[in-house]
Amino acid sequence: MANYRFLTIWQLDAPIEKVWDAIIHSERWPDYWKAVESVVELQVGEPSGVGNIRRFTWKTPLSYKLAFDTCIQRIDAPVLMEAVAHGEVEGVGLWELEAVENGTIVRYTWTVKTTKLWMNLLAIFIRPLMEWNHNVIMHQGGKAMAQLLNARLLRNESY
Repeated sequence: MANYRFLTIWQLDAPIEKVWDAIIHSERWPDYWKAVESVVELQVGEPSGVGNIRRFTWKTPLSYKLAFDTCIQRIDAPVLMEAVAHGEVEGVGLWELEAVENGTIVRYTWTVKTTKLWMNLLAIFIRPLMEWNHNVIMHQGGKAMAQLLNARLLRNESY
């Protein structure tokens, strides 16, 4: 399996509570984030959100789809959410939010391995394309969230 670690940083001139609300309500992502084809809730979980399971289907700039389930493991609203992914990728996603003088900084760390056979067989050759693909999706997400919140996107970086 091919292993990846991505870091995305967004800075929005919006209050942390509004940014948190947009992130935690991933069922709304398909309405404004074009790479998100669907989000289906499979299990509600606790009132805090822990244990919530959702199936995400992403359509990528490289014209393939990726589907996986996430289960929320940890929430400290409005500053942290950690979820474990299983499916065509497996790993951990960590959302960290920080209120700053001019809005909110969002750090998203996505540490995953691919489980699709073709991705693993070609990993040595296509790694730069996969990294570019992820970065484009997250760049689109930052712009889409800023538009949703009627906020300026002050920083939009992915590594």
